[in-house]
Amino acid sequence: MSSGNLKPDIQETLGYHFRDAQLLARALTHSSWAGEKKKKAADNERLECLGDSVLQLVLTEHLYRKGLSEVQISRIRAVRVRGTELARAAAELSLGDYIKLGKGEEETGGRKKTSILAGALEAVIGAVYLDGGYDAAWQFIIGLLGPGTEEAINTGGLADPKTILQEFCQKKYGLLPRYKLLEEGGMEHEKFFVSGVYIENRLYGKGRGRTKKSAEAMAAGEALKTLEGEK
Repeated sequence: MSSGNLKPDIQETLGYHFRDAQLLARALTHSSWAGEKKKKAADNERLECLGDSVLQLVLTEHLYRKGLSEVQISRIRAVRVRGTELARAAAELSLGDYIKLGKGEEETGGRKKTSILAGALEAVIGAVYLDGGYDAAWQFIIGLLGPGTEEAINTGGLADPKTILQEFCQKKYGLLPRYKLLEEGGMEHEKFFVSGVYIENRLYGKGRGRTKKSAEAMAAGEALKTLEGEK
């Protein structure tokens, strides 16, 4: 099938050649562009939703096959599917150059916006899945995100531990972790805080920091290590 308005090198850049190039064209059509047409065109939002689910599954299976625990899988996956990480990967592919944007988004730098880049990459993943199946989607995702995922495995994937702990607790226990200030001291210019994080009234981690926020982040990181040790 003809690639239509697509630039000729985009499929080379992606490392995947579509049998149905219209899927790729739709994946790169932002809602702002589609909404400006007199006869509303299809945008990439449905493909983005599909791609998000495929991405989660592929990364979960990849991490599972690495022999990681449930806690490790949850925290590393959470790091790798963040909008900033996906936008960075999209930028490496120069995906922003190929997205169809409405005039408003174009004028306000939409080609570099995290949400638009991340959404377009998820939509492309959804398109690859529909066009080539699970194996093609696997190869595309791991080829693109695999090296960074290996780095996250080696470093423990503890970026933003409070968010990761919250997501894990919601899924595993159906509740949120609770933070409590345990200690506060020091002179005004050298204050320190010690916070604890509780899950079902059990203390899972303690952390010390110059601010309450940093102390809670440290406590969340310790809690994730405690949960991992229970496996």
